[in-house]
Amino acid sequence: MAELTKKERMKIPRQEMPVQSPEARTANFDEVALGYTLELARKEAERCLQCKEPHCMEGCPVGVSIPEFITAIREGDMPRAVAAMKNKNNLPAICGRVCPQEVQCEQRCILGKKGEPVAIGRLERFVGDFELQNNTYKVSKGPSTGKKIAVVGSGPSGLTCAVDLGIMGHEVTIFESLHTPGGVLVYGIPEFRLPKSVIRSEVDTAAKALGIDILSDYVIGRTLTLDELLQKFDAVFLGTGAGLPTFMRIPGINLNGVMSANEFLTRVNLMKGYKFPEYDTPVKVGKKVAVIGAGNVAMDSARCAKRLQTLRAAAGGSSDAEVHIVYRRSPEEVPARLEEVHHAKEEGIIFDFLTNPVAILGDEKGMVHAMRCIRMALGEPDESGRRRPVPIEGSEFEMEVDQVVMALGTSPNPLVFFNADGLKRNKWGTVVADQETGRTTMKGVWAGGDVVTGAATVISAMGAGKRAAADIDRYLKGETAW
Repeated sequence: MAELTKKERMKIPRQEMPVQSPEARTANFDEVALGYTLELARKEAERCLQCKEPHCMEGCPVGVSIPEFITAIREGDMPRAVAAMKNKNNLPAICGRVCPQEVQCEQRCILGKKGEPVAIGRLERFVGDFELQNNTYKVSKGPSTGKKIAVVGSGPSGLTCAVDLGIMGHEVTIFESLHTPGGVLVYGIPEFRLPKSVIRSEVDTAAKALGIDILSDYVIGRTLTLDELLQKFDAVFLGTGAGLPTFMRIPGINLNGVMSANEFLTRVNLMKGYKFPEYDTPVKVGKKVAVIGAGNVAMDSARCAKRLQTLRAAAGGSSDAEVHIVYRRSPEEVPARLEEVHHAKEEGIIFDFLTNPVAILGDEKGMVHAMRCIRMALGEPDESGRRRPVPIEGSEFEMEVDQVVMALGTSPNPLVFFNADGLKRNKWGTVVADQETGRTTMKGVWAGGDVVTGAATVISAMGAGKRAAADIDRYLKGETAW
């Protein structure tokens, strides 16, 4: 085939990814996006201009050679595409599904200056899925260093750090507090966005190849403390995430029917709520659900609630149920990915913008039956650069709801810091650590991901894990002093 010119490439439209219809997907927890076929992937790869100075790579926290893997797809050389990807990214099938490529690598794509950028995330997912099905890339453990490292948490930062350290030849043990490895990937992200089978495959493949031990049901701070880990291991990496939920300080917050998004999603994901009616998991879902917040976690919670309502209606439940996203700012300030917002709207989620709860109302049994809200207007920008929402006097009203899910952010669980007096934290409860190396104020302890930054993206957590692994390796080899 003759090589296309730059002008010809720029005329190729961005290839849409096949998805389930809204009507079908609200009645199941199967994956919404169905993935590219080889034909679609190669056509999308043809759009890449192969810039002499590719800015897309600047937006990738783990430094994937994006032009290289896209060229390999275009040429139909999938093993080479996998190798180019996995050289930097151990979890491409995961990242291709949940990373916000639109504000990272794709935002810097030259094509995006005059049109739509190359669908780097969709191509990444295609490469990751190909590898899960074909197993062409062999990860190998380096010569043993004799050093032992404990990784606390099996989320994206912990997994990435563990895999990199294993490749370097270190003996790695992962300590996971829950019964299933994967961290936020498995308990916080719904099946319809990230199937559990994908997580298991990516984790099991890497752990088996590198001899990484994963010990579940280990709560660091209770089962073992950081001090006790340091007596048994040469280094410790903290990748415990940020799993402590934030609640509004308003009347009625303790009523039955109010819960955090963390609890709701954990019940759906780890207690198999998504397999109803095969598993009749005790996941409460009301007839009128209000999710407070408009980030990705809020979208996930609302879309899970919608599916549970639909499934239970089919089993004889209420057929006139509703799910609302209640957000104090305007649509322009929504922090969730545009794709997730689009899918939520298609699925019938109701958005109540410029609306803020001021009290949750209960009945004589202590059950939620309504929420008092106030209308908001946008004032001057605050420290985040977004216009600050200001209450409109006299605009209060009641919204009929029987369940309220708080999706307002998280902070690190303080349990891990028990008997870790040398580990400094800031006023938000996150660990103080060097951004380039992950070193904390406690000798021999590194940290990365949400436990340092607060709730952020999967790929940024992976980047932190990679940087910490590199510094741990240098330190254990005696190349750098503490």
